[in-house]
Amino acid sequence: MLLKINHETRYVYDTPVQYGLQQVRLRPKERRGQAVKSWNLEVEGGKVELSFEDQHCNHVDLISIEKGRTEISIKCTGEVENTDGSGIMGTHSGFAPLWYFQQSTNLTKPGPETRKLLASLGEDFESDVARLHALSAAVVKKVAYRTGRTDAETDAETALKTGEGVCQDHSHIFCAAARLLGFPTRYVSGYLMMSDRVDQDATHAWAEAHIQGLGWVGFDVSNGYSPDERYVRIATGLDYREASPISGMRYGSASEDMIVTLQVQQ
Repeated sequence: MLLKINHETRYVYDTPVQYGLQQVRLRPKERRGQAVKSWNLEVEGGKVELSFEDQHCNHVDLISIEKGRTEISIKCTGEVENTDGSGIMGTHSGFAPLWYFQQSTNLTKPGPETRKLLASLGEDFESDVARLHALSAAVVKKVAYRTGRTDAETDAETALKTGEGVCQDHSHIFCAAARLLGFPTRYVSGYLMMSDRVDQDATHAWAEAHIQGLGWVGFDVSNGYSPDERYVRIATGLDYREASPISGMRYGSASEDMIVTLQVQQ
């Protein structure tokens, strides 16, 4: 499946920004089943200072905001061709060893709620894949998909207590619980082509667990299945902070509004 993506993120500030930097992870990865045919990143109100690969082999562009600007736009356009691998990414590679993906972070630290969720699963599963699919289903049953109830700083335990969240929260909970079960697990950010519309509200997030004999396998907790050819994988990490599409800092007291336009179509 050949997917065309148009994605613009515009930041508007109420006073001029004197200094700011953004780490941008918006270049798709070449990987099993995913071929990047073309990709272009344009910046208005800033410039790319340097580009590099981080410890997860994510493509990162470091963008500075032009001094005195009240607006910056980051626009990505491109085409990615995918094949359906039933969510299987295969053998582990990259700079970070597998044991690295078994450690918790502030956003994925397990607690009493995570352990109660695991206890509800039981023990009788025919395979690790079946166990992890059951975990995925249990997460979305416990935490209904609702926007506006959580934010980028909400951790897995808080989302479980709240009982509502979005794909970021579902992925964090899955990571926290799967790591307790002994699976190396990572957070994935990317794009998903929805079947009922071209315009999307935001980028998407899911999780991948490393299973003996299969390698990395994806689980889209929010939608209840493994990623297929409609998914474009952008960045991976231990949690949202390591795989977020855009993160950064700026000096000054300016407040910020963010406007996102995103189209994903075949």
